[in-house]
Amino acid sequence: MSLNIKNERVHDLARQAAVVTGKSQTGAVEEALELLLRSYDADPERVRSARTLDVVRSLVAEYVADPGVPHREITAVDDLFDTRTGLPR
Repeated sequence: MSLNIKNERVHDLARQAAVVTGKSQTGAVEEALELLLRSYDADPERVRSARTLDVVRSLVAEYVADPGVPHREITAVDDLFDTRTGLPR
């Protein structure tokens, strides 16, 4: 991945942000962009969480439609994993 910014003012802002935050320029830019996205109500963490929840909902819907094993129920998080292998059931 590469981002080539050809704007001296932006480079200067990144350097200043790195000094102020004590982070690398990349870390400072990352934090600034996350704050910007949140200010526009586009929180990256919320987007990641929403994607994860979509996957979980999909898995639950599949399980409800066909549990595969009669009388098997999920009552705890541990029920989702094989106790012998630790892998998802």
